[in-house]
Amino acid sequence: MAEAVVNAEQAKQAKMKQVAKQAPKGPETEDVAPEKMSIIKERTPEEKAKAHKEGIIKTIVSGILGILAGFISFNQYGAGEDRIWYALLTITIVITYYAQKLIYPGLKISTKEFKFKDWFYVEFIVVDFFLVTWTLLLN
Repeated sequence: MAEAVVNAEQAKQAKMKQVAKQAPKGPETEDVAPEKMSIIKERTPEEKAKAHKEGIIKTIVSGILGILAGFISFNQYGAGEDRIWYALLTITIVITYYAQKLIYPGLKISTKEFKFKDWFYVEFIVVDFFLVTWTLLLN
């Protein structure tokens, strides 16, 4: 019986060491003892499905905004030869950023949970679709 308790304790310590090795290292985690580190919670299938659905919606919305921006730029400025191209790009990014902040809550996607990576992703999609659409219309 005592051996089983000792083996269980050793297994627990080995598990904690393994978790400590896999945990990200940084200034906030270096001084934390392995016993106090919490195990990363895995998402449930429902949470994974919801995140996947939201990712698809974010991609579609930002793609549509980019296409609309491409058509609007073509109709307003044509080839844009008399305009500074990066100014148009910056204006497009700013307008679509605020448009998405208004659109996503209506689609039940919380923009308060967005991090820099999320905003960078959706704006990258907008810029890609904007430039591709405008280029195709120019040719």
